[in-house]
Amino acid sequence: MAGTEMQQGDDIMKNGFFGKLFDLNHDGNLSFFEQVMDVAMFDRMIRDSELEDAGLDRLDLELMDDDERREVLEDAGLDPDNYDF
Repeated sequence: MAGTEMQQGDDIMKNGFFGKLFDLNHDGNLSFFEQVMDVAMFDRMIRDSELEDAGLDRLDLELMDDDERREVLEDAGLDPDNYDF
């Protein structure tokens, strides 16, 4: 890994994907719990963008029954097991 890429990786580990947004106790560091929240939010945003790219809406999918949702996700080329509604 190049020096710049390694520095960026270190910055993300130190500050999270969203900077200090999840530094809930305002101590300047992200605890393990705060890091988990940061990564979970990033993961949710990635999954939502995949749904949007496929022309799907999360709310519509949440309102569908399990079988219908699975079929719609499969038809869109997405793995239904990667999503939790």
